[in-house]
This record gives sequence, C-alpha cells and structure tokens, in this order.
Amino acid sequence: MSDRFANRRLIESLDPVRDHERIMRVSSAYEFPWDYVRALEFALFKTYCVPSISSLLARTGEFEHRPQKRYDDTALLMAELVDHGYDSPRGKEALRVVNRLHGRYDIANDDMKYVLSTFVYEPIDWLERFGWRPLTRQERLAAFYFYRAVGARMAIRDVPETYDEFLAFKRAYEEKEFVYSDTNRRIGQYTLDLFCSWYPAPRALTAKAAVAMLDDRMVRAFGFTAPHPWVGALGRTALRLRARLVRHLPPRTTPRLTNDPGNRTYPGYPVGYRPADLGAP
Repeated sequence: MSDRFANRRLIESLDPVRDHERIMRVSSAYEFPWDYVRALEFALFKTYCVPSISSLLARTGEFEHRPQKRYDDTALLMAELVDHGYDSPRGKEALRVVNRLHGRYDIANDDMKYVLSTFVYEPIDWLERFGWRPLTRQERLAAFYFYRAVGARMAIRDVPETYDEFLAFKRAYEEKEFVYSDTNRRIGQYTLDLFCSWYPAPRALTAKAAVAMLDDRMVRAFGFTAPHPWVGALGRTALRLRARLVRHLPPRTTPRLTNDPGNRTYPGYPVGYRPADLGAP
C-alpha cells in the first residue's frame, strides 16, 4: 500500500528558509492541489473588497469583458512560479509578464503588499479548516518565504521579515480597508458570475453557496445579501467530508500545477505555450 504520509515526512525534513521552493511545490502540487486552487480563488475574491483595488480593476474593464481569461492568466502565472521556481527561465519570464501588467498602472505599494499576503495566508487558513491533514510548520513558513522572495522580484517594498509580522499587516489592512464601494460590488458580481459559470447547478444555488463561504466583513464590503446560515454550514460540512475521503486516497504521483485541466483559456497548457503568452490583450 502506498505511504500516504511520505510527502509530509519529506517536508518535515526540509528547511523552510533554504528549501521553501521545494516545499511549496510538494505541498501544492502533490498534497493539496485542489485545495490550493480553491483557496487562491477566494484569496483573489478577498482582494476585491478593497475600493482602491476594485476601482482599478473596474477601470481596466478586464473583469467585465474577459473574466475567465483574467482568472486563468493569474492562476497560470502564479503556478509557473511554483512549478518551475521564480528564478528559473520560465519563472523569470512569468515575473516579467506580471511586472509588465502591473507597470501599466499606478498601484499603491500597500495594495500590492496586501495581495501578496493573501497568497500566503488564505491557503493556510483554508487548509487549516478543510485540508485532509494539518499543515506542517515547514509548509506555513515556506509559503511566507516563497512569496516574500516573489514580492522582492516584483519590487514590492517593506514586506515584513517574519511570518507573524506579515500576518499582522494583513489583518490590520483588512480591518482598515474593507469597506463597501460600488466598484467592490461590480467586480464582486463579475467574479461571482464567473464562479457560477463553472458548475451545472442552478446559478442562484451556486451563488448562494459561494457567498456563504465569505466572512461577514467580506459580505458587507461587497454589498451582498448573506444566505441563511444553514447554506454555509452545509458547504463547510461537505468540504470536511471531502477531506476525510481524500485522507484515505492513495498519494498523488504526478504534480498538478501548470498542467491543471481546469484552465479554460489555454487548452493543453503548458504544451505549446510560454508564460509570455499569458496576459496578452
């Protein structure tokens, strides 16, 4: 019988500072690929609760006209960094695309820093609640050191030097910046419509299920109507039951990152594609 916990023991043997790239790849591509994708979807959703971020996105028109492409571009560019490493040829190419896209706009450093923080802590929060096993200390710290290195390569200033300090920044930023605005509502609705388009269930049901996964502060910032509490309780129960099932499955033997078949914009990616193909008009 395959050893379900071999990867965990490997991760625990590694150093989260020196080996953060390897830990991130094993954790997100082999141990929790589905969970990382779901967590990062909600991480991006969370950033749209900030009026300065949502107003910029509204001005670009990307979410109104090409929401699926914008989502796939972001997901694949981040996956390139984990799959190949941020200093690999493909990783450097992906970072050039990211920096070129951001360089078109005047974006506040704290907004960039906040988005970066969601890539660290939202997957950790999701996996603490819905992962098939607890995260190790090495996995938590590796996520911080990985994205701190990415932030340096994106010229994001003043990223805190410790895990706890960056988490404190994230929480303080959300406390201050999560307020309702019309652009929050618009971008939030475009994103909600995109989520609903992925599933065969009735749109109203899918929308309620998605909103039920948001915390109260996010619901207020978007101006959404919170569904009955039983909807959220049912969704969380289903995710915990899934985790129990996954715990008894054999370990994954092939990674799932840039080769995720859920990408709808670039069929067969990465075959036939380069990171430079992403984000193009």
